[in-house]
Amino acid sequence: DLHSFPTRRSSDLEPEDNLVRAAAGALKVKPEELPERVAALAEEKRRLERELTDARKAIALGGGGNGAARDGANAVRKVGTVNLMARTVRGIPPKDLRGLVDDGKRQIGSGVVAIVGVTDEGKAGIVVGVTDDLAKSYDARELVKVGAEAVGGAGGGGRPDMAQAGGPDGSRADAALAAIAERLEVETKRVAAEA
Repeated sequence: DLHSFPTRRSSDLEPEDNLVRAAAGALKVKPEELPERVAALAEEKRRLERELTDARKAIALGGGGNGAARDGANAVRKVGTVNLMARTVRGIPPKDLRGLVDDGKRQIGSGVVAIVGVTDEGKAGIVVGVTDDLAKSYDARELVKVGAEAVGGAGGGGRPDMAQAGGPDGSRADAALAAIAERLEVETKRVAAEA
C-alpha cells in the first residue's frame, strides 16, 4: 500500500533547506548550482596545493625565499672529494622528500644529497641519496642512520643509493645534517685509503 510509507512534511525539510541556501549564499550561486560549485572549488584546492608543493620544492633546491631552505647557495660543499648538498626544508610533505633528493642528485651531478624535512608537528623526515657513480663507495643507508640518531630516530632503510628515516625531534635537523657530513668525511678517508 503506497499510503503506508511515512512522508516528510515540508517543516521537516526546513533545516536542510536553510543549510543549502546558506551555503549557496556564501558561494554566491543558486542552490541548484551548489554541487557543481563545490566540486570546482575542491578541484581548485587540489591544484593550488600541488602548485604550492612544487613552489616549495623549487625554493628548497634553489635555496631562496621564505626560509624554506636553509644555508642557501652554501648548501653544496665539498666533504673530502665528494660534493654534499645538505638542506633543511619546511612545509614539504614527507612523501615528496625522495623526489626532492632525486632533483638534487641531478643538480649536483656527482655526490651525496641529504635533506631533512621538518613537519608542522616538529617531526623530522630524512632522505639521503648517493649518485650512481658513488653508490658502490658510499652507502645512503649508513648516512641516513647517523642522521636519524641525531633527531631521536633509529635505523632507517632503503638502498645504497637512496635511504630514508625519521625521528621525533625536528629541532635537531641541523645536527642531523652535521652528523651526516661527519660520517661522509670518515667515509671519504676510508675510500681514499682503499684506492
